[in-house]
Amino acid sequence: MSLDEQMDVVSPVRNVRRQLRSRVPWLSHDLWTSWDKTGKIEFYTKCKECLRLEKQSTRDTMSNNRVLVEAIYELVLSGMKRIIPRDRVIGMLKLLLAVNPAKFSSLLSDVWSTIDSISFSRGTEGSARRDIFVQFTKELANPFFYLFEEKLDSELFSENGIMTSGEIKQYQQKFIRLKTKTYYKQQKFNLFREEPEGYGKLIAELCRPLEKTTYTYMLNVVHSLIGTCYLDPNRVLDIVLEAFERQPKSDFFIPLLEQLKPEPNTICEILAFKLKHVESSRSLFNLIALLLQHKIILLDAIYPWLKPDNRIIEKQWERQLTEAQMYAKQAMRVRLDGKEDNGPTLDEDENLVEDRSTYTENEKLLLCKALLDIGAWDVVHNLLQRHPKFSLVSCAPVARSLVRLINYLIDPIYNTISDLGGKRKVRRPYYWLNNPKAPVQISDYDKVEESIHIILALGPYIHCDPILIYKIIRIIKFYLEGVQGKPKTEIYYTFIDVLDEVLLPALCYLDANCAIAKELWTVLEHYPYQIRFRLYGSWKSEEKARIHPTLLRKRVDHLKNVKHLMRRISKENVKFMGRQLGKLTHSIPAIVFDYILSQIQLFDNLTTPVIDALKYLSPLGYDILGYCLLEALSPHAPQNNKKNSDLSVMLGDRARTKHDGSTIAPWIQYLSTFAGNICKKYSLDLVPLLQYIANQLKAKESLDLLLLKQIVEKMTGIEAAEDITSEQLEAMSGGELLKSEAGYFGQLRTAKKSATRLREATAHNDLAITLCILMSQQRNRIIYDESQVGLHTKLVGKLYDQCQDTLVQFGTFLATSCTLDEYARKIPQLETLVDEYHVDCDVAFFLWRPVFSHLILSKYEELRRASKAHKKLTQIQLEGVYANASESVLEPVVSVMKSYLPPKTWEDVSPQFFVTFWSLTLYDLWVPSEAYTREVLRIKQLAATAAENKEFTSSKRRKEQERCSQLIDKLQDEQRRQSEHVRRVLAKLEKEKDFWFAPRTQKSAKNEAVTAFLQLCLFPRCIFTAPDSLYCAQFVKTIHLLQTPNFSTLICYDRVFCDIIYTVTSCTENEANRYGRFLNALLTTVMKWHGDKNIFQQECASFPGFVTKFRATNTSLAESNDHVDYENYRHVCHKWHYKITKCVIVCLESKDFTQIRNALIVLKRILPSFPRVINLANAVEKWVERVRLPFYKKEINCTLM
Repeated sequence: MSLDEQMDVVSPVRNVRRQLRSRVPWLSHDLWTSWDKTGKIEFYTKCKECLRLEKQSTRDTMSNNRVLVEAIYELVLSGMKRIIPRDRVIGMLKLLLAVNPAKFSSLLSDVWSTIDSISFSRGTEGSARRDIFVQFTKELANPFFYLFEEKLDSELFSENGIMTSGEIKQYQQKFIRLKTKTYYKQQKFNLFREEPEGYGKLIAELCRPLEKTTYTYMLNVVHSLIGTCYLDPNRVLDIVLEAFERQPKSDFFIPLLEQLKPEPNTICEILAFKLKHVESSRSLFNLIALLLQHKIILLDAIYPWLKPDNRIIEKQWERQLTEAQMYAKQAMRVRLDGKEDNGPTLDEDENLVEDRSTYTENEKLLLCKALLDIGAWDVVHNLLQRHPKFSLVSCAPVARSLVRLINYLIDPIYNTISDLGGKRKVRRPYYWLNNPKAPVQISDYDKVEESIHIILALGPYIHCDPILIYKIIRIIKFYLEGVQGKPKTEIYYTFIDVLDEVLLPALCYLDANCAIAKELWTVLEHYPYQIRFRLYGSWKSEEKARIHPTLLRKRVDHLKNVKHLMRRISKENVKFMGRQLGKLTHSIPAIVFDYILSQIQLFDNLTTPVIDALKYLSPLGYDILGYCLLEALSPHAPQNNKKNSDLSVMLGDRARTKHDGSTIAPWIQYLSTFAGNICKKYSLDLVPLLQYIANQLKAKESLDLLLLKQIVEKMTGIEAAEDITSEQLEAMSGGELLKSEAGYFGQLRTAKKSATRLREATAHNDLAITLCILMSQQRNRIIYDESQVGLHTKLVGKLYDQCQDTLVQFGTFLATSCTLDEYARKIPQLETLVDEYHVDCDVAFFLWRPVFSHLILSKYEELRRASKAHKKLTQIQLEGVYANASESVLEPVVSVMKSYLPPKTWEDVSPQFFVTFWSLTLYDLWVPSEAYTREVLRIKQLAATAAENKEFTSSKRRKEQERCSQLIDKLQDEQRRQSEHVRRVLAKLEKEKDFWFAPRTQKSAKNEAVTAFLQLCLFPRCIFTAPDSLYCAQFVKTIHLLQTPNFSTLICYDRVFCDIIYTVTSCTENEANRYGRFLNALLTTVMKWHGDKNIFQQECASFPGFVTKFRATNTSLAESNDHVDYENYRHVCHKWHYKITKCVIVCLESKDFTQIRNALIVLKRILPSFPRVINLANAVEKWVERVRLPFYKKEINCTLM
């Protein structure tokens, strides 16, 4: 054994020294080296401070004694090492003995005995230090011999000459006799009779009514009985504890125990004996809890005596988690035996650990409950940290005790916000009301932070008291209502933690409790959707479920239930199944919605019954449904980035395009359709969906525009369909009423409420204009951005068409959903759109066109009423007023457009013409009289049918007829107003036509004006929308009929018909449809002139547009032989048909899918006017058959296979 090991065995002070090294930092080497300067004063001050602390508190006596022992030991050791002179050490020891002779004499004798043993055991190694120690002893022995007489060895007295050898021998004999008498000699009285009498008196005193006595009296009694009857102090302490257990009056026994000053270890050993050999009872753990609360004992001292061991508890908790996970895995397996799982059979009592044997055998659970019952939260918090998270509070009795403590804490603040106030009755009086050791109650929101960790410690197991859940929800709700519009404080975010860790998970345990779900929504609705969705994501995450075994099982059982229902839902039982689904969504909505959405991605025929079944959801359910929709659609959702886990029901790793990359995946279309219908029928928060689409556009993703398209279409009735009929297209050129009645497949008036909700959502963060600008930028990005390289050509066309259609659809909605004044305030200026946001001219004018019309009409009314005789103005005067109004509104736009294009552009076409073309619509040029007539006849027929319908009541028939009559009047009035408007516009164009095109010169003999017109105006707009394609054809016809100078209609038509191969090839599918409509409208006009010579003579023969010889001189009149006659015109028409046929055949005989498709689409659209020549028709038909046959054979082969 080494010397250090010998010292450790011999010296308990050395062990204490090692334990207290970190606790007595001031006993450093610097203290001894600077002894004369500051060390002496510091040492003396610290010792007196320890003595003072010992007098003030009896609980830390042991630690203070150890510090003093360490200090004296180090002082003497420094003197033995000659660091401090011997006289300085002796002087300090005498000074300490003078401060408190009784205390320091005892400590000094213990230290001296220890040093004596250490120095003696070292032998010759420490002889020098032994000599110094002997000198210390000799100098202290004269005045303080009584200190060493009892404890020091007699050999030390012999060494320093204090005693002679005879005196030493006599001293040893006397010491032996004293020990024999004290420890081995029997007392000469009847111990069996005297001791029981003492214990009996003690028990009698302790069992008397404590209200009539004081602890000071009992303290004297205990001391008297111990001294009189020679009672064992430990047995007395046991009896006192037993009395305390039977009468848990802490204000009496706690001061008594503090004055008795028992060793904490002794108390713990007595309690451990009771725990081991006596049947554990609630009163015993209440006693331990009280002792811990008042720090009579420490948790570290009693904890090792409690069973079971921590390792056993951890294994039990891990086993519960493992069993729950295995239960989840088994539930997610697909059964192949044909048997069907009829749903879960979960016992509701399994929500909490209710096994009484487990609870009673776990002494740590019993202690935790006892601590909570008395409000010793600090000790409980320490105890909880020693176990796996939530392993103790998952026990039902512990959870109920913690619930009662929380009720006590929030009672004052809840009374201030409750309508009942102080009139509310408490079910049981709180134990902690008069307990100063209990946690402080929450009286206002400033104190919530101090106690919120108690609520968080309970977690989802708060569900055992739904009333407490209501209280906390209302406390949070009251706070959030009061801080609206104010800066957010720390408590605002603290309540988010409460929602995340406590309230939302607790809802999972409350089956079909729609009341709490609705009340919870009143809190969540005050938070922005970003925070709400983060909470939903955390709520549905498996990480949260995996730390709560019962919650994991609950989720699995809900998943079984929703699978069971979804297998049986249909149109016939949608009401019953809807109610069952509603009940499931009140508890764990995210799991239910994830599975429903996964099924809709696979089976689109489920959309209608599921939407009807979801009418029983709570507001919270609808909000979570919106979150789940976004998560299912998002390309960055967890299910698309990693493999599915055991509980996930979402379809992960799904491609957003088909396997060949040519079209959008069907599941995106199914989800988008479902989202559009669900948003129309129910009140979902649309802002997150719209913001998601905007974020995707910023990330250069176009696929999600399908979601916006469906939402706008379902909620507003505004469709983006290219297969619109000719009658509908004609109606689209009328007024707003005609558009709404005959221009769409659905009725716009049935979607007013949902359209209002969508309009309000787009007003959030200027989403309306943001989406328009992003979509217009995305159109070009799809084609030209490097990130789109590698995409299938067909997919690029689809994405471009989708972006274009959605932009037009959304822009139309914005212009019709609010007043034009509001719309004008929303959109940026035309110059800003073009210069700053780089929006194309066609989109910029599309957005501003309704505003231009509104501003012109407003200015027209203003100028008209400004005239003194405005009611007597003639038609010509009104047309002049309108022209002035239009000029004042469009003049700034003309200035902007001059700088938009290169100056060379305006050498052939004037900026005024450019702005006029882009600012007008088909409504301004043509009145669809036939469409108005058809719609009036349809409404009259509807009124007649309603009058004959016997199922209607008389009042209902009368109302329907009145509605139809009013609608007819409105349509006729709208037709009249449009006719007047068209006359004013044509008069304005008649006035401006002379300034549109530059006069012909020798340089521009080939009429570059037509080329500029085609490039800048006609081609960009004819493929923008279907109504724009008709507008372009009508505009060409209009400027021809206006006999516009310097414009050749013949050359314009020739350029269009002879060069269609390049245009057709470069079009997308929808653009080919529009271009076909444009060609058909042009051909209709051309063939009308071709079919009747009289019409040709009236509309073409002498018009400037049919001049064939262009002269350099600027003459207003052309010679008669400069015009195309009728026969030559017929030859020209044949040439155009031939050119079209040739172009179509070139496209059809190519191997390119895009050319073939576009050629067929254009052929389909121009069928009413082409082909008119038999041999050309045969040639086209031949090539169409050649194209069709391979596809037909391929389809037959696929069918046979």
